[in-house]
Amino acid sequence: MGPLVTTEWLAGELGKSDLVVCDATMYLPNEPKNGHEEFLKAHIPGALYFDIDVVADQDSSLPHMVPTAGRFAKLMGAMGIGNDTRVVFYDQKGLASAARGWWLMGLFGHDNAAVLDGGLPKWVRENRATEAGPARAAAPASFQPDFRATRLRGVGDIIANATSQAELVLDARAAGRFTGATPEPRAGMRSGHMPGAANVPYTDLLHADGTFKPVADVKARLVAAGVDGKRPVITSCGSGVTACILTMGLRLSGLPEGAVYDGSWTEWGGRADTAVESNV
Repeated sequence: MGPLVTTEWLAGELGKSDLVVCDATMYLPNEPKNGHEEFLKAHIPGALYFDIDVVADQDSSLPHMVPTAGRFAKLMGAMGIGNDTRVVFYDQKGLASAARGWWLMGLFGHDNAAVLDGGLPKWVRENRATEAGPARAAAPASFQPDFRATRLRGVGDIIANATSQAELVLDARAAGRFTGATPEPRAGMRSGHMPGAANVPYTDLLHADGTFKPVADVKARLVAAGVDGKRPVITSCGSGVTACILTMGLRLSGLPEGAVYDGSWTEWGGRADTAVESNV
């Protein structure tokens, strides 16, 4: 199973005992929807709700930061996800937050995970079955994590990199947010970008329906932003979610996927001691 699966593939695999399907939808603070409430209205049959704000560090003031290995293992086990389980993530927008689930699995050593290309909207457009109501209870499993620290960056790493420029930061936010022309969706946040960062809005890698563009087009867009396969890459966004779409694009393109800056702009733009550049 590759990092990206089609609706046709999932329809054929649905219901198999080694497969867990997860709705990993997260809406932004300025979006008047709740992922779990929408899950209760309609989800892929047998799917569980993977709450990005729960599968997270509950003691951090920042949103959905990476949890401890112990917390992640406990939550995965409770969802019936073991080390031999295949896990497919989707979201209700097409592709916005599902890649965060995929990336978290890889961060904790589980490579048998994928994202549903086009997500729930494509599934529904194809008149495939959905169901409503709470998720079915999962049979508990044992998950043994293998944390891969090289795939994660913290604010100290980014502060150092702002001077050294040893790693290329790719920012997945929309162009207006990157330049500083558009306000951030989180109140009180500075606008702009990190010194030396390049802007690759995650939507540049996707068709309008939330499916990935052809690999050649994805790779060309990343190369145009400065990715050369040699200089390490750090992906960033508003809060470490859509950054994972860029990371997936790197994987699909056969390029080194580098690391994700977990705090992303919510942390960087919310501090007084971090340098901010803008184009306005």
